[in-house]
Amino acid sequence: MDLYFESTGNGHPVVLIHSGGADLRLWTFLAPLLSKHYNVITFDGRGACKSPSPLKHANYVEDVRKLMDYLELKQATIIGHSMGGQIATDFALNYPERVSKLVLIAPALTGYSYSKEFENYHIKISEAAPNIDKMLELALNSPTYQVVIDSPQKDLTAKMLRQHFERVLEWPADFRIKWPQPKAYERLEELNPETLFIIGDKDLADNYRVADCFRKVANIRFIEMQNADHMLPLTHSEDLYQEITAFMEV
Repeated sequence: MDLYFESTGNGHPVVLIHSGGADLRLWTFLAPLLSKHYNVITFDGRGACKSPSPLKHANYVEDVRKLMDYLELKQATIIGHSMGGQIATDFALNYPERVSKLVLIAPALTGYSYSKEFENYHIKISEAAPNIDKMLELALNSPTYQVVIDSPQKDLTAKMLRQHFERVLEWPADFRIKWPQPKAYERLEELNPETLFIIGDKDLADNYRVADCFRKVANIRFIEMQNADHMLPLTHSEDLYQEITAFMEV
């Protein structure tokens, strides 16, 4: 296994998948709480922090499977945030037998058509490269970070995002992510594991539209957390812990 991972605690395995622009430090506050009761596995996705950079392609869904195989985990609760939630959803659709329960925290969704406003935000950041200071300024000046930017976790957020930009600039120009087909957006009704969906009340409109896509799935419980932006794992770890453990113990 070439990905960097950490395993803490004992009991039922829980695999945490971090968002884009972050690394396993996203779970700095939530993982220790969960590890009181469970075996918690956090890892740096390919190209993040201590894991190797991707080559021409990366298959993040298969990376999760390989990590679970390496750790000899036949099944686990899978928790994913943002792009990590996107990976978790695709993993659950393609390997349902490996997922005991699924927790999605403001997930992205493969195949969903994001708004022009959302796309332009990311284009502006890319156009600022290789000026990382400017990229960071543009990225953080977004409703995505409106709560965390005024919290004690501001510095950790900025540090992870800066390191993400530094790594991305080293990736091959023709880098592509390989997602399973058909795309998750087209087959959400096939999502089988019992699922908990959590989103902050101050998250982006696009992420709420993604939430609406998931409402077609029968076996999902939805929770909206108050005074929370997109970065729930950093600002609302205690609330997440309470909701996730209650969901897992049912």
